[in-house]
Amino acid sequence: MAAKTTVGVPRETALALYEKMLLTRLFEHRLDLMYKGGDILGGMLLGTGNEAVSVGATSTLSKGDIIAPTHRGIGAHFVKGETPRGMMLQILGRAEGGTRGRDNTQHQGSMELGVIGMISHLGATPTTAAGCALAFKIKKQNNVAMGFTGDGATSLGDFHETLNMASVMKLPFIMIIENNQWAYSTPPSKQYACAKLADRATSYGMPGFTIDGTDVELVYTTVRHAVDRARSGGGPTLIETITMRLRGHSAADGAPYVPKEMLEEWSKKHPVDLHKAKLIERGWLTEAESAALEDRITAEIEEAVEYAKRAPYPEGPTLLEGVYAD
Repeated sequence: MAAKTTVGVPRETALALYEKMLLTRLFEHRLDLMYKGGDILGGMLLGTGNEAVSVGATSTLSKGDIIAPTHRGIGAHFVKGETPRGMMLQILGRAEGGTRGRDNTQHQGSMELGVIGMISHLGATPTTAAGCALAFKIKKQNNVAMGFTGDGATSLGDFHETLNMASVMKLPFIMIIENNQWAYSTPPSKQYACAKLADRATSYGMPGFTIDGTDVELVYTTVRHAVDRARSGGGPTLIETITMRLRGHSAADGAPYVPKEMLEEWSKKHPVDLHKAKLIERGWLTEAESAALEDRITAEIEEAVEYAKRAPYPEGPTLLEGVYAD
């Protein structure tokens, strides 16, 4: 079913959502510049257009809850307590980073923060979150696990098996589909024949919703209801968020396969811009306050960049430590 947009979000929450989305946008913009300048090697995958999903969904969780984000979920890391400095150390492959310099992408996780490191084979990412949900149920812990995946990964067996098990066992699990309409270069019409991916929820015996993934308040309120339901023993929920990947699959991908008019139309619905306009319209935010917030966040990001650039790489002899089991 489709969820309708609603305000229903307190001023404090609405402003907090804006701050985390703005942080995500500015941080990723800085990463893009660094990648183009040669400061970052390897792949660079950005979540431009997905900010409302990663921030809005994760903001519904409490301490002790678990998330398994995708490669476009830097905002989810920030909501869970990761800092620009910590994320920059990871992406620059420094010894102080989350993977201690063994990786330089968003594969980092943190048991302390409740973040499972992203798995490149995205179909397996929510499976690990469902495993955590099972552990919560066995241990009788009142926690919730949330898995994220892209539209392309819903065609994999992992997706089906995860949702089937979660429903049968009534696990405290939330499945978030970030349907940004391109599985790398494959459009939805060549991925699945159903009208909406959330329609599959019926076959698993769980509620399913398809919502506007550019509306952070709608994402927050819809997911919050599902989280409350899961925490009270109601079982899992499938939520499909419709958004648009406003960049290529990676920074190296010019995305010539995306129709120009489609990209132009969705660019008008950038989640950060939409939410800012709503806040200003309600009198909850002024242009001056937004500019001051942007300046503060930018300064924090620049400090993170300078710190990470000065930080050492891991020592050569230690590079295999923690990579393979003893």
